Amino acid sequence: MRDQLLKLITNVVDEVNETRSEKISTKDLLDVALYGDAGVFDSLQLVNFLGLVEEALEDELEVEISLTSEKAVSTRINPFSRISRLIDYIEQEIQLEGAEPVQDTTIKLA
Repeated sequence: MRDQLLKLITNVVDEVNETRSEKISTKDLLDVALYGDAGVFDSLQLVNFLGLVEEALEDELEVEISLTSEKAVSTRINPFSRISRLIDYIEQEIQLEGAEPVQDTTIKLA
């Protein structure tokens, strides 16, 4: 699941990079700080990024999670400090909901 979420977030970062002059490196994406002194986003950019991640989760994995809820904002370990923590938070929320992402079962014809 972690690899699937990392790929999803990498795609969102690539989408965000299309409109940024200062690109976010996807080389060591798990260590990228999202918000704060070392973060790549200001508060408005973070909210927009989280909205794109929520959309991607729903579109690609058929999972609905609010990343901007009071619960997310008030957790003991900040899920917005690094991409790795955001992925941890998403995995935890999926488990709490008892929902498993839908796997792509499309049959591809040669």
